[in-house]
Amino acid sequence: MEVIYQYAWLIPVLPLLGAMLVGLGLISLNQVTNRLRQLNAAVIISLMGAAMGLSIALLWSQIQGHEPYLRTLEWAAAGNFHLTMGYTIDHLTAVMLVIVTTVAFLVMVYTDGYMAHDPGYVRFYAYLSLFGSSMLGLVVSPNLVQIYIFWELVGMCSYLLVGFWYDRKAAADACQKAFVTNRVGDFGLLLGILGLFWATGSFEFNLMGDRLAELVATGSVSNFLAVLFAILVFLGPVAKSAQFPLHVWLPDAMEGPTPISALIHAATMVAAGVFLIARMYPVFEHVPAAMNVIAFTGAFTAFLGATIAITQNDIKKGLAYSTISQLGYMVMAMGVGAYSAGLFHLMTHAYFKAMLFLGSGSVIHGMEAVVGHDPVLAQDMRLMGGLRKYMPVTGFTFLIGCLAISGIPPFAGFWSKDEILGAAFAANPLLWFIGWLTAGITAFYMFRMYFSTFEGKFRGKDEKIKTQLKQAAAAVVAKLAGEPAPNFGPGAMKKGELEAHSHDSHSHHSDSPHESPWTMVLPLVVLAVPSILIGLVGTPYANYFEQFIFSPTENLAEVMEKAAEFDPQEFYVMAGSSIAISVVGITLAALMYLWKKIDAAAIAKSIKPLYEFSLNKWYFDDIYYNVFVLGLRRLARQVLEVDFRVVDGAVNLTGFFTLVSGEGLKYLENGRVQFYALIVFGAVLGLVIVFGVT
Repeated sequence: MEVIYQYAWLIPVLPLLGAMLVGLGLISLNQVTNRLRQLNAAVIISLMGAAMGLSIALLWSQIQGHEPYLRTLEWAAAGNFHLTMGYTIDHLTAVMLVIVTTVAFLVMVYTDGYMAHDPGYVRFYAYLSLFGSSMLGLVVSPNLVQIYIFWELVGMCSYLLVGFWYDRKAAADACQKAFVTNRVGDFGLLLGILGLFWATGSFEFNLMGDRLAELVATGSVSNFLAVLFAILVFLGPVAKSAQFPLHVWLPDAMEGPTPISALIHAATMVAAGVFLIARMYPVFEHVPAAMNVIAFTGAFTAFLGATIAITQNDIKKGLAYSTISQLGYMVMAMGVGAYSAGLFHLMTHAYFKAMLFLGSGSVIHGMEAVVGHDPVLAQDMRLMGGLRKYMPVTGFTFLIGCLAISGIPPFAGFWSKDEILGAAFAANPLLWFIGWLTAGITAFYMFRMYFSTFEGKFRGKDEKIKTQLKQAAAAVVAKLAGEPAPNFGPGAMKKGELEAHSHDSHSHHSDSPHESPWTMVLPLVVLAVPSILIGLVGTPYANYFEQFIFSPTENLAEVMEKAAEFDPQEFYVMAGSSIAISVVGITLAALMYLWKKIDAAAIAKSIKPLYEFSLNKWYFDDIYYNVFVLGLRRLARQVLEVDFRVVDGAVNLTGFFTLVSGEGLKYLENGRVQFYALIVFGAVLGLVIVFGVT
């Protein structure tokens, strides 16, 4: 078994090798590489599959009781400073490796059907493989510096994938927004890393935590500095995991192809922030003020995301705000000390949210058969309805995802979300109330999405609704004074490309939607299994997950002692309340969008200010645009003015003085000795007069 650990470095290297081979082929033999598109895809999928197999073997070994494994080498040294690089395999790493590789593998299989007609099919696979390698490298990193290196690589891959259709303004703007927003958080993370190294002299997680606690206790480092360093480090997860106030980039990132939404923005990259909090837990746990900031930031973000998702009509945007909300739950769990609960929800959410995003891609794929490659129509739930009878597998798996995220037992989301709510109640009832209320809102907007999409009458042929949606989209474009450049959806086809690639049935318009090809349906079915069953490893009766993943500052004996204190009556009360609020949310959604007993439009009209507040995303985008974009432009103009008038003015004045003095001196430098003697005489006479008078 030890041999597996010695070759664990292959897990991030194998996808990197695939990206490198395909990338070199695209650079050197572009046409040949693009013609062999499915061969390239098979190579990349196979390499990720090998990494997945090795990851599963490592997880099994850790479950069997193998000691954590650390392998490092000295990367840089200067005096007493030594920086090591390498990899570590422990319980947390093993679980994260399996999550990342399984989701990435299934997304890659799905991509073959989704991107079938895209001219950038091979390039997309290269980007996917590079991202997978970067994320896996982050997971196995044994110290904070190496995590930061892969952290930035993951951000770069996100930029490439969100802006995959770089020739469209919307995608270009979205990837730039994601890049800039993440740079704000990453700069804070870098300052925090440097501050912690200055204080503790180490980049090792446990050493940093122990030394910082000791320095604060002895007064060598003030409590203020400890809180500052911890919050600066937390800024990295705030940006990467789309927490308030740096959450604004994630919904715009839906401009990327849907497989990216499933892989990066639901299951892996955004979870990197929660993973970093887990790795840095030895530091955060000793700084109570920072833990409070983390907890309340997560709770507010969970509520914020849910209240915005409630009014979204674009199916992908609704899922994006749902992701923000669920990440808020994870961060809140970390803040209240529920280490295992936060990571448990990370795992369950990765599977059911990846399935939901892939399901949305399948829906859009089916809708485009009817409405064409117009994402304003293909992604708007107001033009869907009744898709379950046309797309039974997609509809069934989407329903499973909705039940899981709504916290209905025995689906996975119930067990992980309920554990978080229980821990929040024990820490602060206010946090519990926010999480409990958010759970009800979550159930409402998810079943609003399901009923609007899969139940009722199909509205895809309703010309009146199409006209209204197009007019509304045109009004938005006119307001922004920009060009319409939305996501082109399934197949990643550009305008006009549909006719150019009309070699199969998916390239023709029809009167009704259709189920997606097997390469897209199979991953949905596979992901449905963990979405139903994986929560059973973390039941409060026998919490195997918590016995395997627990805080690095605890030991197994303490965990088992806490488990023995389990109170069934308390669990029934807490679980019953969370199920009740979820059932209320589902019932309201059914009354409004399935049975039409309540007029949702009338309610929206009666509370129009609140409806507009939610629909406009709490106006955060508008505020940021006016304050930062326009504000920085005004500042830039002022700097330009100073540069033009002061800096350039000083340089121009120097040049003018040189020109004038040169012009004057040329009349004095005439080469006549008599004239020079006259000047000397005049100067001597002037000196005599001056000193004679004095």
